[in-house]
Amino acid sequence: MERLQKRMAQAGLCSRRTAEKWILEGRVKVNGVVCTTLGTQVSGDDVVEVDGHPIEREEYTYYVFYKPKGCICSVHDEKNRKTVMDYMPKDRRIYPVGRLDYDTSGVLLMTNDGQFTNEMTHPRYHLPKKYIVNLQGILDKEDIRKIRKGFSIYQPAKVHMLETDITRNRCRFELTIFEGKNHEVKNMMEELGHHVRRLHRAAFGEIELGDLHPGEYRILKPYEVKQLKLLAQQGENL
Repeated sequence: MERLQKRMAQAGLCSRRTAEKWILEGRVKVNGVVCTTLGTQVSGDDVVEVDGHPIEREEYTYYVFYKPKGCICSVHDEKNRKTVMDYMPKDRRIYPVGRLDYDTSGVLLMTNDGQFTNEMTHPRYHLPKKYIVNLQGILDKEDIRKIRKGFSIYQPAKVHMLETDITRNRCRFELTIFEGKNHEVKNMMEELGHHVRRLHRAAFGEIELGDLHPGEYRILKPYEVKQLKLLAQQGENL
């Protein structure tokens, strides 16, 4: 059983909020009877119609996209900037799973599965996300200790140094975080007194970019989707 407005949204007709509006307007029938009650539960056997037309559940699709710098993680943009949707197929209603900043590149999942999106983005699932950080400044032992132990509002993270340039006061390292606060990596580094020069998400869970180039995508394999969901289940139990 699921909420009527969720069934409508999953069919790709509209958002849940719009579905609620249509229900209140009397445009929706369940098994031939007009339904104006929000929160009505329907099963897979129930016939749902909108304006007299039966709806079908939209087939779920999952992509990994190599987000380039210079585009935003949004379906639409009021400022007419390039969005991730400009790179994706237009025959399905899909959207980004979480966000990467305008100037951040790397792994971005795309789907039309709302439950999957929630499992991938909600902090309680502790999904690992690995970044390559180019920093103006050099992490010292105390910085690394704080990152690994957790500090301020940030949970413990993994850090592995890759390169240090003392002459230019720069360093490069891998950082794996297990939550999803907005601008988390940049804010974390700012709190340590450093500035992120470039940021690239190298992996989301076990999903990496492989042979993809910026702006390219591929469909996730079924076992990869199952693997991500399993990681979320395991993370919820931590």
